[in-house]
Amino acid sequence: EDQLRDLCGPEQRLLNRLYEGLVGGQRASLAESITLVETQHPRKKELAQVLLQRVLAYRKQQESQNGGKPVAFRIGLTGPPGAGKSSFIEVVGKMLTARGHKVSVLAVDPSSCTTGGSLLGDKTRMTELSRDMNAYIRPSPASGTLGGVTRTTNEAIVLCEGAGYDIVLVETVGVGQSEFAVADMVDMFVLLIPPAGGDELQGIKRGIIERADLVVVTKSDGDLVVPARRIQAEYTSALKLLRRQSKSWNPKVMRASSQTHQGIPEVWAAMRSYQDAMLASGELQGRRRAQHKVWMWSLIQENVLLHFQNHPGVRGALPQLEEKVTKGAISPGLAADLLLNTFLSS
Repeated sequence: EDQLRDLCGPEQRLLNRLYEGLVGGQRASLAESITLVETQHPRKKELAQVLLQRVLAYRKQQESQNGGKPVAFRIGLTGPPGAGKSSFIEVVGKMLTARGHKVSVLAVDPSSCTTGGSLLGDKTRMTELSRDMNAYIRPSPASGTLGGVTRTTNEAIVLCEGAGYDIVLVETVGVGQSEFAVADMVDMFVLLIPPAGGDELQGIKRGIIERADLVVVTKSDGDLVVPARRIQAEYTSALKLLRRQSKSWNPKVMRASSQTHQGIPEVWAAMRSYQDAMLASGELQGRRRAQHKVWMWSLIQENVLLHFQNHPGVRGALPQLEEKVTKGAISPGLAADLLLNTFLSS
């Protein structure tokens, strides 16, 4: 409220308009709010935080009416390129909207950091779902770092839930650290794998398989049914060797086909039974509380690094030290110490 009083008239009107529209379920207000959250402009960042605070308060009120249980279900989806993530999301999304759910799809693509934004790929690949009035698809922001992308995605999840979307799907391209970042912002983490031949288990990091609550072998139709069954058996035995993450849920391996829709309702039923089991044991609420802490620390790291890079002393010394390090004149460790001393001394 204090922050609201500090805002000038037009800013207050903007925030009120966005908040009213968002809570009323208007897609245009949701899109505008997420754009506000993604901005790098310092003043707009402050406005975004005020808006988020209001949406969080509204969501807390909804949860207390729901017996303290989360209103929305957040599902993270990952898998190697070619696993059929978009087709799977479209088929599941269409099925859920037909059952009366509101579905939002957020894409986390840190590779867009190098190219500057995803080229609307998600919307063109999910043509049916993007036309559905009960679905909302948002491609990844062109933010410079994975930290930036995860911050805005975390905040976009909150806004989508505020706008009445009860199922939030977060998709990530299976590269680098993005899967771990997504696993830290969802209730359930699903790994999609294609029924390829050869060393399938080699290509996917053990850590990702350990984090998966459900593994779905996609494209299980036609000639691929036999290899899909084989991979299902391989992953089932592989999961038995890994330690369980949760006391109330055993990770499952299932087969599904986005083309014939076979296995899709069963996959959703498994997701639902996971949600019920985790809510009943209180683990899901605990997981969300722990994720808030992870989110806070990632914000601290991102902002500290930004202050460090913008520090006048550091900016002055950086080019010379970088050159010395690349030439091998001084060790990277010494250069880092010198820069940190410059940063801390003033």
